Amino acid sequence: MKGLYQNSKHILYGLSFIIACVLSTFQSYGATSSGSPVIWVLSIDAEIDPRMSLYVAKGLKEAETQGATQVIIQMNTFGGALEDAEKIRNLLINTKVPVWVFINKNAASAGALISIACDKIYMAQGSNIGAATVVNGDGEPAPDKYQAYMRSLMRSTAEVSHRDPSIAEGMVGRPLAQDSSTIGHVISYTTAEAIANHFCEGQVSTIAEILTLNHLSNFTIHYYAPSTTDEVVAFFMNPLLRSLLILLIIGGIYFELQAPGIGFPLIAAATGLILYFVPSYLSGLSQNWEIVLFFIGVALLAVELFIIPGFGVIGVSGIVCMLASLVLVSVNNQVFDFTFVAEADLELLLLMTGASTCIVFLLFFTLGRKVLQSRYFKKITLQEQQFSAAGYTVNTVQNLVGQSGTAFTDLRPSGKVMVDGKLYDAYTAGEFIAERSEIVVKEQSMGSLKVRMV
Repeated sequence: MKGLYQNSKHILYGLSFIIACVLSTFQSYGATSSGSPVIWVLSIDAEIDPRMSLYVAKGLKEAETQGATQVIIQMNTFGGALEDAEKIRNLLINTKVPVWVFINKNAASAGALISIACDKIYMAQGSNIGAATVVNGDGEPAPDKYQAYMRSLMRSTAEVSHRDPSIAEGMVGRPLAQDSSTIGHVISYTTAEAIANHFCEGQVSTIAEILTLNHLSNFTIHYYAPSTTDEVVAFFMNPLLRSLLILLIIGGIYFELQAPGIGFPLIAAATGLILYFVPSYLSGLSQNWEIVLFFIGVALLAVELFIIPGFGVIGVSGIVCMLASLVLVSVNNQVFDFTFVAEADLELLLLMTGASTCIVFLLFFTLGRKVLQSRYFKKITLQEQQFSAAGYTVNTVQNLVGQSGTAFTDLRPSGKVMVDGKLYDAYTAGEFIAERSEIVVKEQSMGSLKVRMV
């Protein structure tokens, strides 16, 4: 009886499993057959740069995750960075979701490469595709090694999408005679010419018209938009805001070095660094080595200030590394290769960094003392006076102003000095004083002496 019960139990479990599998299969089939097509729409309507390649990567990944039937790219761009265009091209070739492009006016340069990587191309009336010659940051044709690479990239992309490779190559242009710097016969098609040369499936006015031509109905269109994080990143990439962050970073580090132990300037500098570096990293502009370069600069500056007496080559190298990092993380260079960086953009960044540094020094020398004595600064520092009537005592009441002594430790700018056979905490006006140097007391406050080197 017990065995019969066990056998019946096993049979019931088996039947339940089979029924569950069958129901699951029917449910899956029903969802596939009755579900309406989901169309994912991405917009490439600006310069092709790291932010655009990141946007496309996120959009395609989400389209795959959400089970999109089709991805349509709305295209209107004059091109951009070759490296980022190649990233987008690779994403389009490797994605599992079919991708069509709707060129609404322009698919020039890098835009042409991205369009050819799509499965189908549709164009609005009056649109253009082609003119994919590689240019530098100032709009001049780049050296032929870049043109040769772009030609091969266009050919291979056309082969994948089953289009004429020679036409794709011709959109880059070929060198004239022996002068490889001169590009001739660059192909650029209108809508009608693209259709005639099989580089376009048809002329349309809207995305809905594309879907109708492909016999898709009852579709749902989802327009992919940047996330809140992307919008925050874009906000902190504003040039004016970034110049203020540079000012905060440099100012915070400088004031902390002038008055070690306060902490607030260091917190301000750290906050500025986070708001400066993180958006650049998330947008794809900065590379790991560029960020590391800044902290190498900080380390060199610390070695100069706290280990090696004086201020020389190591300290200057540290400052140069820090300033160079602040510039490099904001431009799309390839390990100091600025071929595709506009000269105006580079000059603007250099001007921002230099101006921020000058402003910090100007503020310190003109307003430094006023800031330290302001009521806002007193709120974050200990300003209370401790009088003897209240029961407070000090080790000495001797007036040491004007007396000479020696530096017991290095003053960077704070340390200890020996005056009249006794040790005192001391600090300078910012100068470095090496151990055993002769000093003279300029000012005296509660338990601390302000000194200078004789």
